[in-house]
Amino acid sequence: MLNFEELLKPENMPESFEDYLERYANPVGDAVNEFIPKGSHPDMERYLYGPMLHYSRNGGKRHRPLICFAACLAVGGNPERALSAAAAIEHFHTAALIHDDIADEAQLRRGEPCMHLTEGLGLAINMGDLGLQLVNGTVVKDEALDDHVKVRVLTELIEMTRRTIEGQALDIGWARDGRYDISPEDYLIMATHKTAHYSGAVPLAIGAIVGGGTETQIECLRNYGLDTGLAFQIQDDLLNLVGKAESTKKGFRDDITEGKRTLVVVHALQNLSGAERERLVELLSSHTADEAELAEAVDLMNRSGSIEYARNYAENLSSIAKNRLVDMIDPSPARDMLVSMADWFVSRLK
Repeated sequence: MLNFEELLKPENMPESFEDYLERYANPVGDAVNEFIPKGSHPDMERYLYGPMLHYSRNGGKRHRPLICFAACLAVGGNPERALSAAAAIEHFHTAALIHDDIADEAQLRRGEPCMHLTEGLGLAINMGDLGLQLVNGTVVKDEALDDHVKVRVLTELIEMTRRTIEGQALDIGWARDGRYDISPEDYLIMATHKTAHYSGAVPLAIGAIVGGGTETQIECLRNYGLDTGLAFQIQDDLLNLVGKAESTKKGFRDDITEGKRTLVVVHALQNLSGAERERLVELLSSHTADEAELAEAVDLMNRSGSIEYARNYAENLSSIAKNRLVDMIDPSPARDMLVSMADWFVSRLK
């Protein structure tokens, strides 16, 4: 189980974000999974809680709850008090992935067949709904938080959910309507709403709120999470295109198959012309899974300078965000580790 006494000792804080993830991802996973209830009927286990627990156990790096704890520490708080909120964000992430894979008709998630393929569409939707219910329920029942803090945390979680749904609406709508007039600015709005709030800004802001941080500290950490969360998404899109096939458990280059409007894609569509642009649109519209055609699409994006553009955008965003964080948050091992987070977010292709 997660040892919060160990986390509270500055000398135990890993120097790098990668080490932090490796040391604490599994115990954090165990801790957040304790919030998944058990059913009052055996078939509830079979059709709901059991598959949900199996899915959540295959939970990746757990960076969202871990940065929530780090933000709490960075403002001088006790991360144990942030556990229910951190679990809420992680279960929201689970719900978002289950529903996102259904909308995208995806095949793989974390190296395994998607939930809607193993359990069926109806049960998968229902399990995603359970994840959403756990978002507010975990915090409401937390006796360690006073009512004022609960209201603030719940308000953050409600706004996070709305913004993510707004971003998802843009992402799905553009694909449904075959929109290829999307600009990089449009993409940045979509990705900020869909990913940056719940993958960066809200975990950090909530950690600071629970930790008793000042309003200045809370907003500084929120803005840091917005910038680094956006960089994380851009880099995730790049990893899908030009990483190694074995390094992505979602499915290599399936963003092309799904016709995703990533920053790389929208920049390429603005900078290619004539037959090259028409060919990229054709490939994105065809839902191809052919390796040669996927490679052709990546080559077009590379020739337009879009891969380098996206990589530079993410790196610059992270660099500026780090400087702001250092200026506004007092030095501590937790702050230094959060600075390291920005480097890790944009170095996963190297």
